[in-house]
Amino acid sequence: MRPEIDHGALFAATPSPYLVLAPDLVIVDVNDAYLRATGRTRADLLGQHVFDAFPDNPADPDADGVKNLGASLGRVMATGEADTMAVQKYDIPVVSKPGVFEERWWSPVNTPVKNADGRVAWIIHRVEDVTAFMQSRRFRRRSEGQGRRMTEREEGMEAELYARARELQRLNEELRAAHAREREVAVTLQEAMLHSPDLARHTNVAVRYLPAIGSLNVCGDWYDTVDLAEGRFTVAVGDVVGHGLEAATVMGMLRSALSAASRAMAGPAGALEVLGMYARSVDGALAATAVSVLVDTRSRLLVYSSAGHPPPVLLHGDGTCELLDQATDPPLGARPEHVPRPQAGMAYQTGDTLVLYTDGLIERRDEDIDSGLERLTTTLGDLAGLAPAGLADALLARLGVASGARDDIALVIVRV
Repeated sequence: MRPEIDHGALFAATPSPYLVLAPDLVIVDVNDAYLRATGRTRADLLGQHVFDAFPDNPADPDADGVKNLGASLGRVMATGEADTMAVQKYDIPVVSKPGVFEERWWSPVNTPVKNADGRVAWIIHRVEDVTAFMQSRRFRRRSEGQGRRMTEREEGMEAELYARARELQRLNEELRAAHAREREVAVTLQEAMLHSPDLARHTNVAVRYLPAIGSLNVCGDWYDTVDLAEGRFTVAVGDVVGHGLEAATVMGMLRSALSAASRAMAGPAGALEVLGMYARSVDGALAATAVSVLVDTRSRLLVYSSAGHPPPVLLHGDGTCELLDQATDPPLGARPEHVPRPQAGMAYQTGDTLVLYTDGLIERRDEDIDSGLERLTTTLGDLAGLAPAGLADALLARLGVASGARDDIALVIVRV
């Protein structure tokens, strides 16, 4: 039998100093090594904002510990990636002498701990106290005439170590700046690719797009709205396998093709048939999914067809839900030969809400799709009274993906 591990005791006994921070940078846990390194007790630190517990030394005009640590923690929250800081001078208050600070040098690493949805739930702030090392050179220089001097090799090694730490910090800052520029370009590209002129005419439609956590905002999910004649319009969402520019390029091609097919064909099934044939000629389009719903406001009828996509949901005013799952076919390009796609209809009442989405909204690791659908419909039932924009935001929050998930999410909510 494998012995049960007491993780609390393990954390407390870890030899390196560790501090655990909540996303609002409040201290939620600390190990014994950290308490020894800072001369604090658990009661001193738990529940304190980290910069209230450890402010900058007001007597040091060059103090930048709060600024540098705050920037590092912000990067961890924004990227979900660990951030290694250069050696940092960060004086700490002397507990027994209010207003007095003690010189300290630290080597910090900040590491995110994510929850099941991929969001940062905590940050582990690990430090090593390198004060003695950083002060030793000054001490030896002061005592050159009284004792052993540093050898030339020791002088060179210490100078090189410090120089490399500062160079690493400079290079990291340059990389972050380059990443920020790339992200800005990516956001502009994604917004241009998802622009839908017809959508602006629908005040009853809310859309949300969230890229996968860690991506540059360029992904393969899409949404679109196409106005037709006589009070009819189509709403569609789709999903291309993968992330990045390649997936976004394929997404743009398929989205444009479906928009054109929806204007030319008699219904969603015909439009998806055309899209499926087109997908077979596009590298990277195989296994892409899409669903298209025609909203006929004259007859209060939804006509829909799906190419391997999760079923849209019709949310009634009383909170009950119906899945539009009676016209589902394989993903685009899955069949080598052309086969007509199925199409189905469902009546709706004025005030009902149509919800289309991509699988990132409902899929979770080690969970089947039915569990995700049940969670979605249950949550929608609880939010039935909200307007489309409020419903979209509340739904993302209740499902734990308001800040993104492991996969892209496209969400369209229509009050019909």
